[in-house]
Amino acid sequence: MKFQVNRDIFSEAVTFAVKMLPQRTTMPILGGVLLEATETELKLSSFDYEVSTQSSISAEITESGSALVLGRLLAEIASRLPSAPVNVETDGSRVLVSCGSASFSLPSMPIEEYPTLPKIGEATGVLPAEDFANAVAQVAVAASRDDVTPVITGVQLEASADNLSLVATDRYRVAIRDIAWEGSNGASDSVSALVPARTLQEVGRTFSHSGNISVSITSSDDRELIAFSANNKVVTSLLIKGNFPPVRKLFPDSVENYAVMNTAELIDAVRRVSLVLEREAALRFTFSVDGVTLEAVGSEQAQASETIDGHLNGEDTVVSLKPQFLLDGLGAVRSEFVRISFTKTENPSKPGPVLITSQTSKDQATLDNFKYLLQPNLLLR
Repeated sequence: MKFQVNRDIFSEAVTFAVKMLPQRTTMPILGGVLLEATETELKLSSFDYEVSTQSSISAEITESGSALVLGRLLAEIASRLPSAPVNVETDGSRVLVSCGSASFSLPSMPIEEYPTLPKIGEATGVLPAEDFANAVAQVAVAASRDDVTPVITGVQLEASADNLSLVATDRYRVAIRDIAWEGSNGASDSVSALVPARTLQEVGRTFSHSGNISVSITSSDDRELIAFSANNKVVTSLLIKGNFPPVRKLFPDSVENYAVMNTAELIDAVRRVSLVLEREAALRFTFSVDGVTLEAVGSEQAQASETIDGHLNGEDTVVSLKPQFLLDGLGAVRSEFVRISFTKTENPSKPGPVLITSQTSKDQATLDNFKYLLQPNLLLR
């Protein structure tokens, strides 16, 4: 194998290949990047049995061939090479990398021991990459980070002919976002895929400016996987097995009691007042016709309070919420104003979850199909 390639293009491709790999792996060979030089292009791949990346870039191929090298080391080298063409060639069991006056000799790993890359099925649907990235960023914050219950560490994708829904929960909150997409072949049957949230977030960031993104949900040989493709780049991920909880039924059809506030003002007030709180403690919110009052009692008798403007529709309401969970929801709203709606329970003395949605103005809701349901802290009312 022997080729010459643009330094910046090569560095970006190697970085893409390794960004999905875990920091530590039980099998060193899974930390490798596979370089395959064909007559027309250079392919770079990585695979750790759960997540794979594949990309193709243009290069001047002198000799076809392939080599497997340690991915993170190659990425570090490529990012620090001088601004000059990069030459790569194999020499027995070594891979030689030279650029300008810099040269490296890297050991190659046995390709025959490297796992076969997953095959990608036909596209399930296509949608704008920017819309997808925004939806992932809004919803994935609600996914659990506790691996004890894997099924809620993922984001549930539910696809129909013209709509893709993203749903996530960690038992304390639920986030949902619907976006339009073009299902392949006009299929009316809905399909679903439970994708690891961390992988989906990286996919969203990677493909956010890629025009359109193609999504393929396939199953073969007892392996269910999802593939995301755009601009000669592909990421595949095994799906999480298990039944995602039926959280949609938790959302009310309508709520009459709600308050509308300026989003930035509320975010700033929450950050200020929560400074006196101990970790995991909740903030007390009083919603009235006079506005919204935030109160906190911390350790060493530290206290804080602040009142901001707000428009209340319905009766006065007092509720306690964990500040970080609330900030996650407010950050996902992405509108000048936010509506916090107060749901009811069968027990009048027990507040229901608060429903956070976006508002274009104090009087008009935004039609962005984003909903964030947050369970209040029932110990502090």
